[in-house]
Amino acid sequence: QCLLSGSWRSDTGCRMVMYSLGKDSRFSGTYLPGPAAGNSELLTSPLEGSQQDAGLVPQPTFSFTVNWHSETARTTIFLGQCYVDTNGEETLHALWLLREAANSPAEDWKATR
Repeated sequence: QCLLSGSWRSDTGCRMVMYSLGKDSRFSGTYLPGPAAGNSELLTSPLEGSQQDAGLVPQPTFSFTVNWHSETARTTIFLGQCYVDTNGEETLHALWLLREAANSPAEDWKATR
């Protein structure tokens, strides 16, 4: 059914807990990076997002933003789609962008991964 509420784990060990969707298809939750992040200063951080109405679209798209609780200013945006296989198992596929604060416009080129 592709309802994003619940706990999800990525291939790299990151964990997302998404709370139930509101009537406007918005959700909130928490995000904890896995060991692959390699940065011990990153803590559990809040996330906010939205998805298409799963009642109207069987495999909805979604997006959410994580504003990291860390000493450096950084934000990650995830954009993806929820798929349901023939066994009814839900899988999320997403692309992400990580933006770190740059010290000047000259350093802007290296601030987004």
